[in-house]
This record gives sequence, C-alpha cells and structure tokens, in this order.
Amino acid sequence: MKSKKNLTRFTYESAAFEGWRLCISRAGTTFTRYFPDKKFGGGRKSLAAAEKTLAELKSLLDGAKRVDGKFSPTTIKKAEKLLAEAV
Repeated sequence: MKSKKNLTRFTYESAAFEGWRLCISRAGTTFTRYFPDKKFGGGRKSLAAAEKTLAELKSLLDGAKRVDGKFSPTTIKKAEKLLAEAV
C-alpha cells in the first residue's frame, strides 16, 4: 500500500507498529493520529478508518472560524475529540 496525502504508511520489520498515520496541519496547528493494523483488523481496514477520520477532520477545519489566523480553542478541542473517538 502506498502513502497518500496526509496519510503515511508505516511498516517496519524490526518494530512492533504497522499501520497508518494521519497528520494534517492547518493554521499553525498539527493534528496527528495513528491507526494500527492490529486494532483495526488489517491494513485495508485501518486505511479506511484513517480516510474516514481525515474527511471528517477536513470538513470540521475547513468550516471553522479563525481568530487572528489561528483556530479557536473550541475548534481545536473538537478536532482532538474527533481524533480520539476515531473507530
């Protein structure tokens, strides 16, 4: 599987982690979440969960108001909650 924009595939022979990393930066804030294959039941399922979460996160961030070019604390909390609840 090949990495995509904002989604990076991690496969290490010597490490325990295999899965996808979602990383997106907007307005000076970076949001990151890992989607391990073991938790989601394989590479395709973890990719599907990462893509779904990325779409939800993008829609939240694109519609958010900015204060002095930065996201409001409320928007950041909503985004972090969305990432924490990703299934």
